[in-house]
Amino acid sequence: MRIAFIGLGVMGYPMAGHLATAGHDVTVYNRTRAKSAQWSREHAGVVADTPAAAARDADAVCTMVGDDADVRAVVFGEGALEGGGVLSSLRADALLIDHTTTSATLARDLAEAHPHFVDAPVSGGQAGAQNGALTIMCGGDETSYARAVAVMNAYAKATTRIGPVGHGQLAKMCNQICIAGIVEGLAEALHFADRAGIDPEAVIAAISQGAAGSWQMTNRAATMIEGRYDFGFAVDWMRKDLGHTLSEARRTGARLPLTALVDQLYAQVQAEGGGRLDTSSLRMLLT
Repeated sequence: MRIAFIGLGVMGYPMAGHLATAGHDVTVYNRTRAKSAQWSREHAGVVADTPAAAARDADAVCTMVGDDADVRAVVFGEGALEGGGVLSSLRADALLIDHTTTSATLARDLAEAHPHFVDAPVSGGQAGAQNGALTIMCGGDETSYARAVAVMNAYAKATTRIGPVGHGQLAKMCNQICIAGIVEGLAEALHFADRAGIDPEAVIAAISQGAAGSWQMTNRAATMIEGRYDFGFAVDWMRKDLGHTLSEARRTGARLPLTALVDQLYAQVQAEGGGRLDTSSLRMLLT
């Protein structure tokens, strides 16, 4: 397939690479052209000067950028973006897949603007993107979803259609609700172990084999014990995601007391200059 990939950050760069490795004809666009040039040297792909140029003649366009405003810029051409957005040149029969974690409202706006749209936020972090092992939650009609799977298989270990457009983003919000609570619980457990005078590494070795075990415990407990938080998914991005989640909760009347509390804790981490630290940095607040 001829695929345009918009956004070559820590996630998009390897995702686009997997598409090229799978044999697709990939054209990339990134606001920082040097990143696009580097990707092209590694994968022999084409570099476009604008999102519109990248999307021209593409069978599918994938976007993986920062937030709602970034998606609106590259798709609709809003803001100071020069050269036009994806929709100014996208074929009516082409597929548009947004992997950015955004509001469900934006997903619905994109569906109104293009008939073959799938909202497809991902979970698995940078390691999942690099290893081609992302979990992807999708919203869209069944036909568009089936077409999108043929693209996403290059970098996904699992894809699930949750429901119509917007439901992928809503499922990602559920994902972030779970992560926020688990990370705070892990931080408090390690803090409790410290104050109780017991070996936190021994505790984790024991409880990780039981009902308390989780991905966060397996992958973050050791670095939390060591006080290392300079990797993984940043607090700034988690607060963006939780902001969408809490906004949707207000709209629907859902009660999310733990999520709201953890969001406030992350705000404290940001206030102390830790916005770019990994989400496991909640442990720093418990001293």
